[in-house]
Amino acid sequence: MSATALSENRRYEQACDQAIAMCDGNLRSTIKALIMANEYLEGELAELQAAVAAGCVPTLSSHARSSAA
Repeated sequence: MSATALSENRRYEQACDQAIAMCDGNLRSTIKALIMANEYLEGELAELQAAVAAGCVPTLSSHARSSAA
């Protein structure tokens, strides 16, 4: 296994530990929270895809434009 893969695996392990800790060690609550977060993000993605398909392209704020330069 490469160093990058090991580093990524450690990151996922830490994220799992953090999610479980945030749910007071309750694995069922952790899974439920992750499913809910995933559904929310899927909804956000669907909205963005619909906006792009309709020709609505989000504009960058002036702060984002100055940071990109």
